[in-house]
Amino acid sequence: MRSGVRLCMMVLLGFAFSQDPQPGVHIFCDDPSVESAVTSALHFFNEKLDTSYKLALFQILKATKSENGSESFYSLQFSSRISDCLAGSPKPWTDCKYHPYGRNAPISCNATVIIKDAEIDTIQADCPLDDYIVPERASCLGCPTAINENSEDLKVPLSVSISKFNSISNSTHLFNLNNIEHATRQVVAGFRFKLRFDMRKTICAKAEHAELSDLCVHNDEEMEFVNCNSTVDVAPWRLVPPQANIECEDGPLHPPMMDNQPMARRLPPGWTPFRSEIVPQSQTTTLVTDKEVSSEEDTTSTPPIAANENPFHCPSKPWKKFYPAHPDIPTLDHTAPAPTHKPLLDEDLLG
Repeated sequence: MRSGVRLCMMVLLGFAFSQDPQPGVHIFCDDPSVESAVTSALHFFNEKLDTSYKLALFQILKATKSENGSESFYSLQFSSRISDCLAGSPKPWTDCKYHPYGRNAPISCNATVIIKDAEIDTIQADCPLDDYIVPERASCLGCPTAINENSEDLKVPLSVSISKFNSISNSTHLFNLNNIEHATRQVVAGFRFKLRFDMRKTICAKAEHAELSDLCVHNDEEMEFVNCNSTVDVAPWRLVPPQANIECEDGPLHPPMMDNQPMARRLPPGWTPFRSEIVPQSQTTTLVTDKEVSSEEDTTSTPPIAANENPFHCPSKPWKKFYPAHPDIPTLDHTAPAPTHKPLLDEDLLG
């Protein structure tokens, strides 16, 4: 009797293995059947969640399909994002939006789905969330943060600092920016910038020029340097002019470059906070916007190549555009953003 049962099991196993699907072939990531399979896989995964938020599709990364009679087996790789729909809610993920405070990096997922006679059955779906729930150290509220030396945000504090130096120095000539070593920004009752930079003497005599302009190039015949530490408080939305406290001493930030030494950091050609339209400290100063800068870009260059050149259209286009929550900081055009409900940020310390 036992031998008969064993024989029957062997026959069934042999039949099962003979019915394995054929090896999978790649299929278009934007194929409607692939999209239906991924939709089913995410529904399947979200049904198992009982805490946090549901996941929503971001991009389909890879899809293969194999056949077994009337059944089609789909092996899927896709990425997802945290949605704004609570786990356990009846709302399907397709009606959700991306959570603005979800992590920036998409979550990698894989799934196996069977489609037979227009019926979709998800066998497995896996989207590891372990790395998402690992606690992270919160940022230091109100602490100084480093700023790139080429940042547009430095134009106002640099302009104010150098204007103040030129107004109080005993030099007969105006000085202009040479190098920036480092800069930080801190949220206090406004923005506090701390700058470390040096300047060079220009050809513009104070007796002939009240302020810097494009004509005030560095004097290469009489090279004279000063290096400075400056603290500038900026809060134009309060209608308060920038206030600078600057301390300088003779000499450059770095010694003259030798043949075996790297060149000191300099700003790119054309980057200067000093133009003829610079306003005095007694007036409110505004920043140049990204749009104004981009208007000078070369528009005759070759257009960029299409992002997706994969023959299977993988990865697919994002399901929706992701808008991460950014700190709503006051702008420098006398306006403040509309209040929103969000976790405590640096900007909440503004008076």
